[in-house]
Amino acid sequence: MKILLVNHLLDPVSGGGTAERTLQMARFLATEGAECTLLTLDIGGIGAGARPSLFSGVNVVAVPCLNQRFFLPYLRYAKLKALVEDADVVYLSGHWTLLNAWVFHVCKRLGKPYLFCPAGALKPFGRSRVLKWLYAKLVGGSLARSAAACVAVTEGEKSDFAECGVPAERVVVVPNGIDPAEYVLANPTEEVASFRRKLGLDASRFILFLGRLNPIKGPDLLLEAFSRLPPSVRDVHLVLAGPDGGMRGLLEQSVAALGLDGRVHFAGYVGGSEKVAALHAATVLAIPSRREAMSIVVLEGGICACPVVFTDTCGLDAIARDNAGVMVSVSVAALSGALENLLASPEELRRSGEQLQRIIRQHYLWQSQARRLLALAEHVASNPGQVKNG
Repeated sequence: MKILLVNHLLDPVSGGGTAERTLQMARFLATEGAECTLLTLDIGGIGAGARPSLFSGVNVVAVPCLNQRFFLPYLRYAKLKALVEDADVVYLSGHWTLLNAWVFHVCKRLGKPYLFCPAGALKPFGRSRVLKWLYAKLVGGSLARSAAACVAVTEGEKSDFAECGVPAERVVVVPNGIDPAEYVLANPTEEVASFRRKLGLDASRFILFLGRLNPIKGPDLLLEAFSRLPPSVRDVHLVLAGPDGGMRGLLEQSVAALGLDGRVHFAGYVGGSEKVAALHAATVLAIPSRREAMSIVVLEGGICACPVVFTDTCGLDAIARDNAGVMVSVSVAALSGALENLLASPEELRRSGEQLQRIIRQHYLWQSQARRLLALAEHVASNPGQVKNG
């Protein structure tokens, strides 16, 4: 089985969770015997040097980008045609990208079956609303309806596909996952201590935010919630770890205005073993997103047995139903209340982290998700008549 996986960004800094999902899917599909090729844009590096295990047995085709604002790919038709023709199935990840639109056009022209996984991005959100509306009219709707099958990350995402006219029987849920081997520290004591020293935390308890500093991820909500914690937990610090998505300056101003200098730390992008050390060191991981398909960060925290507080817009309802982690509404008051309760109860912190770790080990491993996707790809390849025209 030959699978061409397409994602315009595979750089872990700019690509986020969708890049991680695509990389891990390719990696574990390869371990299951599939021949995988990754088609992406040559932007920011794709992490092969830092994480070579992800590319073992995977062919990467990184094409030039002519415009990084609109991610305009430079890819000749003959080259793309050869890549699509060589694959049994094409797997399109993400949405609102010209690379996806270009590959979709070639797939339709050649009659090649493809799977479509927008990873929660099917509905317009954030900036460029007009351009996204135009994309949806010209490409997006047809792309979804023409797919041999659509892949949802959560059950809740099925309704997004329904609004695009995709029947429920052509939507398969394949959640995000985790690879436990990537979250083991070679020298836990020293690596955790090194992370603490870097930020001047010493032995202080701290709440960890891990993600881009932009409105969708909700760091402003978390900062306000942190400022409302009562004096009984004023020993706790807040670490905002992630690349600037346009909010760092505003957040720094808020820290000063709220009188939180010395208790709020900006770590910048944190990856690799440093991220793992941060997760092992954190007292609580907070995910205050305003919108997210299914947060991979909660899986990362959980596999490290770190207790997690997350909003009810993170696609984590199933985890909340298993009493693993604490789910709250998207509000400052709800976040502050949940954090206060957890921080006041060391026993509840321990129990919550251990339960989350058990659930993730049972249901959210990348190997299991790759097997689901491979079974779907094999079914689609052997039933070409299922390809629909939008």
